[in-house]
This record gives sequence, C-alpha cells and structure tokens, in this order.
Amino acid sequence: MTSTNVLTINNLFFKYEKEVVLENINLEIKKNEFLTILGPNGGGKSTLLKIILGINPLQKGKIEIFGNPYLNELQNIGYVPQNTNINIDFPIKVLEVVMMGQNSFKKRLFGYKKDEKRNALDALEKVGMKDFFNYKISNLSGGQRQRVLIARALFSNPSILLLDEPTSNIDLQGCEQIYSVLKELSQEITIIVVSHDISIVLKYATKAVYINKKLTFHDLSRMKSEFQNINSHICEIELLEMLGKCKC
Repeated sequence: MTSTNVLTINNLFFKYEKEVVLENINLEIKKNEFLTILGPNGGGKSTLLKIILGINPLQKGKIEIFGNPYLNELQNIGYVPQNTNINIDFPIKVLEVVMMGQNSFKKRLFGYKKDEKRNALDALEKVGMKDFFNYKISNLSGGQRQRVLIARALFSNPSILLLDEPTSNIDLQGCEQIYSVLKELSQEITIIVVSHDISIVLKYATKAVYINKKLTFHDLSRMKSEFQNINSHICEIELLEMLGKCKC
C-alpha cells in the first residue's frame, strides 16, 4: 500500500439536476481517525456518504480507498444508515440481525455457519451487547438497537465504518454509550460519523469538518476550549451556524 490514507477525496463536485450540492470537496482520512462531519440539514453530508458508498455516482473528482479506486474497495466499508429497514415488530433475535450484515450473496439453504455465529457474537461483544444475543430486537431500547446495528455493520470486518446520524431520537445516556463504543472501535478501524450531536462528539472525535456545500476543517482543541465558555442553553443549531462562520 503506497498511500498512508485510508480515504482520499480530491476535487469532488456533485449536483442534483442543476443544483450544486457539493463543491470542491477535498479530504484525507488516516487509519484509526475518528472523523465527525457536521453541518446543517441539506448541506450535503449524507450525500457525501452515499457517494463514498457508491449509492450516488461520482460525477466529478476522485475518491481512493487505501490508494485504490474506491469502487474496488467497497467491501472494506461498513455502513449504519440514518433510517434502517429493521421492523422492530418482526420476531427476529439480536444475533440474527447482526448476521444480516454478511456481505456474501451465497444462498443460505441451511442457515448460518458456526464461524459466522461466532463472528456475530464477537461483533456484539465489541459494542457491549453480547449478553443480549438471544433477545428479540423489539425488547431493546433505542440505544441498544442502534448498537446492534453497529454490530451488524461490523460483521463483515470492515476497515472503515460510516454512520449517518447514529444517535437521532436516542436519549443522552444512549448517545454517550454509542459514541464511547465508537471511540473504542477507532483503535481498530477508521470511524466517520455524520452528526448534529456537537457537544457529545467533541468529547470523542479526533477530527472535525463542517460541510455546507463546501468543506471547512476545524481545530477540535480550539473548538472544545471555545465551547466550554458558551452558555449551556445555546442550541446546537446556533453552534452549527457558528461553525459555518468561524475559520478554526
């Protein structure tokens, strides 16, 4: 591997019909970094993830994963979308949900193999949910279900984990648990999170960027010191507006 970057994006542009959504995006992410992508709704954050995943086409620019064309390395990416298709009313158990993350297209006539079950249990252990493997997914809290979905993304042993708003509609304690898990995971893999949870993310991320059509880097140490002096009642929308204006 000639590149030290896990992910490299150069001069990326994207538009829907005539509306420019992303403009001249340049980004380098190294192994074990925990990157948070901040920005307003409609600013292009989720669109960028979908381009990296090959869901949206690369219209202009260049993306490399481990120095290779990104479409050749998609098997190295795990993804936790903002909206999942898990029906919590369906009588499915936690271990089965995790094994849905396998990236093999082989038809399963006789269920999952022992090593796949073992890998699923290992993934659950990484997110602190191994003891719940036999629970029905419907019996878990929102934060617990989200950790199971992270385990599902880990099942295929990715080198990069992308998460789109992983803590939406989850209480503060659940948010802290999820980001603590992600911080621990970043010792093994690269984490990229789209989030609005600025005050929580600042405790765990190693790098932050702000995207509102264009991308701006922010110095996390400076952000942390500045936000410590902010009125605790200020809303995160106001914080996002500040990030869009500041040049940290």
